[in-house]
Amino acid sequence: MKTFKPYFFIVFIATMILSCGSSAILTIPLENIDTSPIKTADLTLSEKQHWGHLDLLKDTIPGMSVDKAYAEIIKNKKGKKVIVAVVDSGIDIDHEDLNDVIWTNKGEIPNNGKDDDKNGYVDDVHGWNFLGDGYNEQLEYVRILAKGDTSNPNYARAEEEYLEEFNKYNDRLTEYSKLQNDYNGYKSNYEQFLKQITDADLVIAKYLEKNDYTKDAVDSIQDFSQSIKQSVAIMKYAYSIGLESAVAAKKEINDGLTLLNEDIKKLNETLEVIHDRLNYHLNKDLKGRVNGDDPDDMSTKFYGNGNIKPVKKKESHGTHVAGIIAAERYNGLGVNGVANHVVIMPIRTVPNGDEYDKDVALAIRYAVDNGAKVINGSFGKYYATHSDWVRDAITYAGKHDVLFVNAAGNEGEDLDVVPVYPNDQINNGPEISDNFITVGALGPKYGTNMVAEFSNYGKINVDVFAPGAKIYSTTPENEYDTKSGTSMAAPAVAGVAALIRSYYPRLTASQVKHILMDSGLPIKTKVIVGGDPDNIKPFTDLTKSGKMVNAFNALIMASQMAK
Repeated sequence: MKTFKPYFFIVFIATMILSCGSSAILTIPLENIDTSPIKTADLTLSEKQHWGHLDLLKDTIPGMSVDKAYAEIIKNKKGKKVIVAVVDSGIDIDHEDLNDVIWTNKGEIPNNGKDDDKNGYVDDVHGWNFLGDGYNEQLEYVRILAKGDTSNPNYARAEEEYLEEFNKYNDRLTEYSKLQNDYNGYKSNYEQFLKQITDADLVIAKYLEKNDYTKDAVDSIQDFSQSIKQSVAIMKYAYSIGLESAVAAKKEINDGLTLLNEDIKKLNETLEVIHDRLNYHLNKDLKGRVNGDDPDDMSTKFYGNGNIKPVKKKESHGTHVAGIIAAERYNGLGVNGVANHVVIMPIRTVPNGDEYDKDVALAIRYAVDNGAKVINGSFGKYYATHSDWVRDAITYAGKHDVLFVNAAGNEGEDLDVVPVYPNDQINNGPEISDNFITVGALGPKYGTNMVAEFSNYGKINVDVFAPGAKIYSTTPENEYDTKSGTSMAAPAVAGVAALIRSYYPRLTASQVKHILMDSGLPIKTKVIVGGDPDNIKPFTDLTKSGKMVNAFNALIMASQMAK
């Protein structure tokens, strides 16, 4: 929420076509993509809730043609079960739209306190939780400062950023706390006026012996007893501000209250973010690590527990990501995930704050060692203490034919200039392994505004783009919600990767990566970058491939490569 307006009454493409009997991918000419009609009408509720699955040419919405892929390619084909590891916050494995797609470790006997499969993790029945009971954590650069090691090459930069961020959020706390008081005052005024109108209406209706009285009837009242006098004054005030009746006044006030309550809810959510930032993320004295493990010692690996569910309801990120990938399709509930024939392996690694490099590295290795073929990483940070541990784990995944799908980040930054972690290279150098794909985020409106204003980008370091703004998916306790971020774009791509690995299992992780990049829709148009209308770049400058992922095209290319 960027602005709050106090008021008394709130008036507030191409696609690839598989021809019958054809073995070639036919592509609509590039010029047709960039002259595709732009959807001008508002999205319907159905479109809003699954726009990422729609088709650019058919729907004029820059989705991934998932529905088209199922209708024309997948149909009733049988695929191989694929394990997709979701390295994230906790996942509600009991959610009505996820409970049938959660991975089960068949070598583990539930709740017997033993490591039955001898993998080092006790009772890892549905995955592993490296955080234990932890939830709130510092940002990585705050940890650097808290250690007091001024010899750290990032110490000076961290100190400068800390002061800037701390002052910024202190100022925001003051500003938004005042807004909260103001808005609570507006709400009180609304509620008071509603009561006054309601009471006055009852008095006047009783006096006039009818409920549908007119303004003239009120004006004609000559009884000057206190109750009548007060009620008449209230109604005359309502008439004076343009309200035609008590019924109209109550409706206007109730509508205003509804909108005001929505703004108050958003305001309170913003204040919660501010409090989290100051009390936890920027708190140098916070002792957030509660699992008993030393995050700077890689010699210890078996810590945490098997409880991969969210610690709190608001720990919803992992559940949302899991739903984008694999929410059960066509079960009549909530949403359809991108991929069928998929099971989700939850690995709780991302707290409310920055993840630890050690946890991430071990999470990747856990996923690989337990059979995952795709790993989704919808997290990231701009400082890393042990980035080499994570890159070693990514290389390990590559050697075992596992694809890692990585979210680009949400600060509107050029990753070729500002590095983000995890990554698969150092200083824009050669990639350490050909199994790592980084994803930027698109919004639902094709054209100049199609790149989400928050999305990071980079000609070298961002491979593809995919739907990531206003994505509807699962949240804890059988609920659903809309979230935005490259965190939503990455699982969309992970879902397409899982489809490829399911129906064409002989293809390697490297091949799947390049199919995702090469089969996408090439976009030549110029787009607004970082939400700045003065910063307009060719889409091809934002990503290595210059393309947005397309499931229909990817499956066709996969079918040809698998021959």
